[in-house]
Amino acid sequence: MIKIAIDAMGGDNAPREIVLGAVQSIQQDKDVSILLVGDEAKIKAELALCKKYDESRIEIVHTSEVIDMEEEDVARAVRKKRDASIVVAFRLLKEGKADALVACGSTGAVLSAGVLVLGRLKGVSRPALCPRFPNHRGTGVVVCDCGANLECKPINLAHFAIMASAYTQASFGMENPKIGLLNNGTEDHKGLELQRESHKLLKTMTFLNYGGNIEGRDIMYSDTDVVVSDGFTGNIAVKSIEGCGKAVSTIINGQYKRNLWTKLRAAMSMDIIKGIKRSLDYKAVGGAMFLGLTKPVVKGHGNTEARSVPVYVQQVANAVRGNMIEKMKAMIDEANEKMAALEAKQAEAAAESAAGSVKTEE
Repeated sequence: MIKIAIDAMGGDNAPREIVLGAVQSIQQDKDVSILLVGDEAKIKAELALCKKYDESRIEIVHTSEVIDMEEEDVARAVRKKRDASIVVAFRLLKEGKADALVACGSTGAVLSAGVLVLGRLKGVSRPALCPRFPNHRGTGVVVCDCGANLECKPINLAHFAIMASAYTQASFGMENPKIGLLNNGTEDHKGLELQRESHKLLKTMTFLNYGGNIEGRDIMYSDTDVVVSDGFTGNIAVKSIEGCGKAVSTIINGQYKRNLWTKLRAAMSMDIIKGIKRSLDYKAVGGAMFLGLTKPVVKGHGNTEARSVPVYVQQVANAVRGNMIEKMKAMIDEANEKMAALEAKQAEAAAESAAGSVKTEE
């Protein structure tokens, strides 16, 4: 049985939608049990409204504090509010009382508590947020990073590629996911220094299926499975995709409601319309996996509804089943060893070149 902690107090619709979603999760996956972390009285009140469920698979861990979305200094709040639901949830992970975590509250609180309470994987330069989006092939595409790291170095993007690759292998069964670097062009010389140097570094990592630079239009319409980016650029891309999905859905609704004739046509093609909407609904695809921590963690949308919670639970459960953390450790270790060897070789070559210059001058 996989035990998943859920911050029941996190998000705009907590605890009602979170608790209802937790009940739906155990109904959909018989190998999962839930630890609902938060105000016990409020959680019990919501559970009382739910239809019959297996009460033995839902446990409440009471907490007396919450870190809300308006908290200005989340790192300070994480340190000060030791009985906050998100802090206690991460502590359960650290103590081995839970295998994975789902949180829909403040992104800053999740990031801070993840690093300060749970901790990073050894060898990971920076953790990153990695959401998944629909694509034209129906396989989905992940974007890493989407906002955790606004300023990055090439080594950070290399680690993002490794972690996201391990994630897609473990959670979605992709044996050799294709990786693309988000840039303003596909040519080798395109981009700022970060993109150019990251592109060079990723090309040396032959154990990854790196396909080179990709443009924004390729995120959802190409054969790329993993998109790598700094958090600033990735966040803009992700929010653009979400807005585009909403816009397309609204435009379709407007076109079909113009007059009686278009309404009749809509009725005849309703199954197609619903299929398009489902394909573009980012809430149905899942949350952002917080990669680089020692346990699987998913950050759900702040306005999460109950229907999204089972998707998040399935994400982290599959990460546990697929040994995502172990795969990530092995790939990070291999990458760091190869990069260290390459740096040593380059330093040796530079030293020999310098020695040769000295001899020439003499």
